[in-house]
Amino acid sequence: MSADPLKDDIQSCQDKHEEDIPKSSPFDFAIKQFQGKRSSPGKRKEQPSAIKKFFRGFDFGQSEGKVRRKIEETEINNSGADDQSEKEDLSVEDGLSHLISEAESPSGEQRFNQFMQKLGKKPNSKNLDLNNCALSAADVTDLASLLPFLPELEEISLSWNGCVGGTLKALTVHLHHVNLLKVLRLNNCRLTAEDVTSLGEAFELVPQLEELDLSWNSNIGGKLSLLTKKIPKGCKIKLLKITDCNLTAKDGESLAEILNVIPNLQVLDLSINKHIGCSMKVIAQDLKNVPGLKELNLHMCGLKQDSLQGLDAALQHLAELRKLDISCNKEIGGGFKDSTAHLASLKNLEVLDLHQCCVTEEDMTVLSQVIPLLSSLQELNLSSNKNVGVSSDPLLGRLRFLPKLKSVAISNCGLGEESFSSLAEAALHLPELEILDLSWNKCVGGNLKLLLGALKLATEIQVLRLSSCNLVAEDLALLTLLTQDGHLARLRKLDLSYNNNISDEGWVVFCQGLAVFKELSELDVSLRPSSCRDCGTWFSELLAALTKLPALAELGMQRWVLSESQRKRLESFNQDNKRNIRFDC
Repeated sequence: MSADPLKDDIQSCQDKHEEDIPKSSPFDFAIKQFQGKRSSPGKRKEQPSAIKKFFRGFDFGQSEGKVRRKIEETEINNSGADDQSEKEDLSVEDGLSHLISEAESPSGEQRFNQFMQKLGKKPNSKNLDLNNCALSAADVTDLASLLPFLPELEEISLSWNGCVGGTLKALTVHLHHVNLLKVLRLNNCRLTAEDVTSLGEAFELVPQLEELDLSWNSNIGGKLSLLTKKIPKGCKIKLLKITDCNLTAKDGESLAEILNVIPNLQVLDLSINKHIGCSMKVIAQDLKNVPGLKELNLHMCGLKQDSLQGLDAALQHLAELRKLDISCNKEIGGGFKDSTAHLASLKNLEVLDLHQCCVTEEDMTVLSQVIPLLSSLQELNLSSNKNVGVSSDPLLGRLRFLPKLKSVAISNCGLGEESFSSLAEAALHLPELEILDLSWNKCVGGNLKLLLGALKLATEIQVLRLSSCNLVAEDLALLTLLTQDGHLARLRKLDLSYNNNISDEGWVVFCQGLAVFKELSELDVSLRPSSCRDCGTWFSELLAALTKLPALAELGMQRWVLSESQRKRLESFNQDNKRNIRFDC
């Protein structure tokens, strides 16, 4: 026994509790405790006894007070470590929960694909075509949230979705995510004044925008300035369409003001805004700021003679113009004699549309001198101008000087035999002619033979319209003969409607030769609305020919009366040949 009783007691106590003292170092023991907590979050492990803590940190040279303080400090430190460990455990749990949540939620691409699938559309990261999809306001909001995942988007088409109106701001505030956007189409979306304002504010977010189509939004009328005053200088807009938007004269002035900030403009369409004609002189004055303009559409804009004069003055600055449409402006009639000084300078003009402009005989005198000078002209529409046919000036005869003409429309022009003969003679010099519309000119009937030579040479002709021309059986026989000789081989559309004077014999001959029109896709043999007539003996010939015309997709037979057996044969033909030819009886 030791001489020191205190040491003996201590040694005895150590021996008694030796199994409670960890054999590893205090650091190793702490690591095991931490690992245990990590493996079982939230479950606290049993704490070591006070005697273990006492002996683990016991210094035999310390006094009893110091030993007591050591024990208290150890308990406090262990308690703090436990709290910190629990906090770390909770943090780890939260992080894992967050990662699991992200893994389970769909990606932006998946959301976009689901959105498009719901609307029955194929996803396209560059072209978002949602025309006529019955979009709701919620759909527009969903679409806006998807824009951050479409950085390559170049086209957005939301046309013919009325619910877009009033919700456009939800979309425009996110347009900065698609700053490569080049095309935005919002036709017939019922846009409101707020939408127009939002769109104007979004211009700076899409600096690459080149095409903007706002057509058929009637509420834009009177509010165009909400858009135009926001357009930044140097805007890259190349196409601007505001068709049928109820534009006012004030809107015209607002439009004129922005022409100097969109110098790259190539297409301007203001058609079917009958009040904008009052400001056309102002617009025309600023057209000089868009010298690269290639297409100007002013169809049904309420233009008057003074408007035409202002427009002609602007043409001297538009050397690049390819298309000029001033059709259906009846009040400009009589104004051409004073407003064509610069029209002849348009050497690049390819399309000139003057139909239904109430052109006078004096106008025809000027146009007969100017139009033949448009050496690049490919399409000419003079329809519904009665004085084209009765004028003594030889405009139609001078079309021979326009060998690039591909389309000539002279429907309802009151042609007489003399003017028709002039046209037939000029057509001999139009080898590239593809479309010829002579409808509603009664003199053609019985005189189609005058076009025989031209139709033989016109190897490219694809559309021939002869509606309401008083055609007779001889005219149909001529068409059949031409085709049998290898002419009109590319004819796709043939309109023979409203020619009630053709006899049953004439229809029989035509139907017997119909099978040679191998590329024909549309045929109209309807009668006038006030007429009603039996098909007679030619029905069987027609049905036999149809089986040899695989390209024929549309057949008009209005007012022709079919018997019950004839209807059944037609229905059987459609079913057996898997065709959907409409027979309107």
